[in-house]
Amino acid sequence: MSVTCTATLSVREETVLFLSGLLGAERQRRETRAENRALGCFKQAILVIRWFLDGVRVKQLAADNTVSLSTGYAYLHEGIGVLAAHAPSLKSALLAAKMAGYAHVNIDGPLIETDRRRTPGPTPGVDLWWSGKHDNHGGNIQVITAPDGWPLWTSPVRPGREHDTTALREHDILPLLTTWIDDDLRVLGDLGYEGEATTITVAFKKPRNGACTDIQQQFNRTHNSVRAIGERGNSLLKTTFKALRNVSLCPWRIGKITAAALVLLHTDQARTT
Repeated sequence: MSVTCTATLSVREETVLFLSGLLGAERQRRETRAENRALGCFKQAILVIRWFLDGVRVKQLAADNTVSLSTGYAYLHEGIGVLAAHAPSLKSALLAAKMAGYAHVNIDGPLIETDRRRTPGPTPGVDLWWSGKHDNHGGNIQVITAPDGWPLWTSPVRPGREHDTTALREHDILPLLTTWIDDDLRVLGDLGYEGEATTITVAFKKPRNGACTDIQQQFNRTHNSVRAIGERGNSLLKTTFKALRNVSLCPWRIGKITAAALVLLHTDQARTT
């Protein structure tokens, strides 16, 4: 015996229509016939958004829509793909931030946790997706936020074992950030970016067997209070989209999943910068 219930998605109808339009355009691009699809674009959009917002299992989504599990996964991956394709590039995000008059942007590297089994790393005994800092498996995502913490851009994923500075170099982010600071603007980050302190402004690190000067302590207090607001972006993404709290799909897809979530957030809140 089963019980049927109804639920309300906490998004605007315009957001569902936006994704439905993207899915319709993708079907036209693929020349997919309507009779070959079990669900229309609108219902598929609802399926995808339910997964992002509530972290509903794909098995449940498939059952609710009377489709097979493989079809449910295919619909979900298609939705993730069309959304991620509309995510802003770092260059355009920084240009928009400059046009908005921001004096600085923030950068942070949250871990998007995954429940996938361990994967051998580049050296024996090293787990590719294990983050010693967070004591969990996951993927490293670099997030650029506005001064008030609004997320502007998210990077592709790197394995959780990598440090933030390694992720910066792998994604070739530094050249664009260097162009940003050349205009007397700043990029604020935590001490995880101390290896790139010439580009990213970080706090002073306490010297071994010593202490920071009064001026350095004052700088650190001011820097940390401003930078901490930027971490709101990571919290906003994870609290809005339960799917980002623990990804059960292939961890290499975390980058596209996060980019897709960013597009949904921008669309639903009608704000990009």
